Amino acid sequence: MIISQLRDQRVVLVNQDSFYHSLDAEKLKRVHEYNFDHPEAFDTELLLSCMEHLKRGQAVSIPNYDFKTHQAIEPARKVNPPDIIILEGILVLHDPRVRDLMNMKIFVDTDSDVRLSRRIQRDTVERGRNIENVLDQYARFVKPSFEEFILPSKKYADIIIPRGGDNDVAIDLIVQHIHTKLGQHELCKIYPNIVVIHSTFQIRGMHTLIRDAKTTKHDFVFYADRLIRLVVEHGLGQLPFKEKQIITPTGTVYSGVIFYKRLCGVSVIRSGESMENALRACCKGIKIGKILIHGKGNDGREVRGGNHCFTSISLSLSLSLSLSLSLSHAYILTMLLQLIYEKLPKDIASRHVLFLDPVLASGYSAIKAISLLLSKGVPETNIIFLNLIAAPDGIHAICKKFPKLKLVTSEIDESLNDDLRVIPGMGEFGDRYFGTDNEGEGTISSSRTPK
Repeated sequence: MIISQLRDQRVVLVNQDSFYHSLDAEKLKRVHEYNFDHPEAFDTELLLSCMEHLKRGQAVSIPNYDFKTHQAIEPARKVNPPDIIILEGILVLHDPRVRDLMNMKIFVDTDSDVRLSRRIQRDTVERGRNIENVLDQYARFVKPSFEEFILPSKKYADIIIPRGGDNDVAIDLIVQHIHTKLGQHELCKIYPNIVVIHSTFQIRGMHTLIRDAKTTKHDFVFYADRLIRLVVEHGLGQLPFKEKQIITPTGTVYSGVIFYKRLCGVSVIRSGESMENALRACCKGIKIGKILIHGKGNDGREVRGGNHCFTSISLSLSLSLSLSLSLSHAYILTMLLQLIYEKLPKDIASRHVLFLDPVLASGYSAIKAISLLLSKGVPETNIIFLNLIAAPDGIHAICKKFPKLKLVTSEIDESLNDDLRVIPGMGEFGDRYFGTDNEGEGTISSSRTPK
């Protein structure tokens, strides 16, 4: 039913039963003594290998298991990598290694009498067994194994479907969820802590204007502010909430919600300050802290920051290194960064923190700043990183380092170029927003120094 509703998507159904161990001559003599419902009856290592290759986009050969001879027979089934892999079987939720491969884990819960009647029909009609042997096997192996191995795996399921395929509502919800996931950026499928605002023509239009090199400062600020407001609103939607009933002016009860109130913002000097007004407009009286991080080149000169550098954080910083700036140098680069200034609420450890920075490039400075927040006692789960655009390099760096942090952005860009500028990007965000001219590579003007 799921496959039929997905229609145009490439879907492959993989049966755990295909990975039963072939029985040797000795076991075949005592086949009625063999427990096919035990985890050891399956070649789980081969199952894992096939699933991992499919997920990496590689074709595999899946065994063709014959239930009458209890042997894998030729030819094996050749399977090409699909958009969606459905792995089904009685014990797919038993092994944690198999569970970890899944994006969605489903337990189909059906009445025991229905399960038995289906088994009798299948084994007698499809597999040529007599009913006496089927009932004997059920009593000796199937039912005990269900209670020992299968039923306990129910707790690992994300979704439990009562009544199986008769539950149309559950099937519809699963299909909707799959469609949503397929429509997401590839990185959202890898990192569940990324939130990308649903793109509309309005949002694309604003991106078009603020990315255009010909856009005036006035228009850049106007549309950047609109987009920042959307990102802030979306970020606030990630906060914990509780239900609350109120009485409207008409005397009617309205069931609504109230959000967690202990909040603060932390902006990265200087471009992060462009997001402060939107946050204040959404959260009256909110406290906002500031962080300034600085780096020096290998020749000792000060170098200007911004999203063209190894960070998207648009600080007054940069690194000019002769080495190749790859992710393998993340630790070195992060260590070379210096915390120049920080002013944070004294009780920040007890607050949810909205971390403000419009552009995420390679993420090294963001790692330094977020590490500072953690050192102040802020739980990683309490940090929501808000930005307008993010490069894949920065997303990998942040999400691998801080898997419990939420990252909210309006668009994920293509890449970084050799100068570590976000591509296609929007240029030097701080300069364009605050109207300061580029004064030459590697310089910092006094106007960029925080007062």
